[in-house]
Amino acid sequence: MKIMPNRMDYGFEKYQEEFEKKAVDVLRSGWYIMGNELKSFEESFAAYTGAKHCVGLANGLDALWIGCRLLGIGAGDEVIVQGNTYIASVMGITMNQATPIFVEPDEYYQIDADKIEEKITDKTKAIMVVHLYGHVADMDKITALCKKYDLKLIEDCAQSHGAMYKGKMTGTFGDVGCFSFYPSKNLGAFGDAGAIVTNSDKLAEDTRVFRNYGSEKRYYNKVVGANSRLDEMQAGLLNVRLPHMDEINTERQKIAARYDAELKHPDIILPKQREHTITVWHQYVIRTKYREELIDYLSQNGIGTIIHYPIPPHLAEAYQGLGHKEGDFPITEEYANTVLSIPMYTGMKDEEQKYVIDVINEWKR
Repeated sequence: MKIMPNRMDYGFEKYQEEFEKKAVDVLRSGWYIMGNELKSFEESFAAYTGAKHCVGLANGLDALWIGCRLLGIGAGDEVIVQGNTYIASVMGITMNQATPIFVEPDEYYQIDADKIEEKITDKTKAIMVVHLYGHVADMDKITALCKKYDLKLIEDCAQSHGAMYKGKMTGTFGDVGCFSFYPSKNLGAFGDAGAIVTNSDKLAEDTRVFRNYGSEKRYYNKVVGANSRLDEMQAGLLNVRLPHMDEINTERQKIAARYDAELKHPDIILPKQREHTITVWHQYVIRTKYREELIDYLSQNGIGTIIHYPIPPHLAEAYQGLGHKEGDFPITEEYANTVLSIPMYTGMKDEEQKYVIDVINEWKR
């Protein structure tokens, strides 16, 4: 049996008739940018998250850097972010000439809220929370810190569509929630796509202007903006998938629960869920200090895996200028050396998952 680490064709096939009808409808409409599909998606996704506004953008990185920019983050500012995130989170900070200040992760792979306060200085402008792998950070402690020190709160929700903390959805705790709809996400488009959600009328309006060359009215430019528009085709296809999100996330939760119950190997650490949260399992991430051996063994048995992520941002070549070195963030580095994402995708068949579980449990070192 051949098992890929992720499959997007299953998710397409599940709602194929709806997707194909929508694609044809958009093509026949003759309107491909900034039309009714975008307006409909923005309204629906805002309602889904519980935010007042949603503004569609070209991709998740744009959501991050534009969100930071419009919150006034710039040169001389510091933004606290977890060390074990994908590098795009950090790029959203540095593209605005601000400095990322890394904090170690906790046992749930999220930013360790108990280690944030010691990193706050008079240059700190914001905390960026990354709800990694579909889990949720400790939002009570983080929002309290933002209130105490008058800091902006940015949520990177690229992997947490529908995840909740104490009944409230990720993306709605802070000043801005930044989403990616890259095809592999739980709420995936069929190309690049992203959005910002916010409860601020001003930030929403500023984002709408900024995304369209800084133009509120065609050819009248208020600011130097960007070209970052969520097109009609991607918005339309997201409109198809969004009503199925509860079904999609419930399916992933069942897959994760089966992994939790049936994976039993002394050399593997299973992921933990924080209390009072709903995890949506964008990835199912195990850890083992024998990772390369396990990857080779699984590959030989036809099972694909992915490392999210092998090089933490503070050690990336792109950020050598920050002056960090190996050993500066030992927990972050340990995770980078031991995490492994095993197959998890919408439409995963019972026999596929059983094969993955059986093969892992039979691993002999």
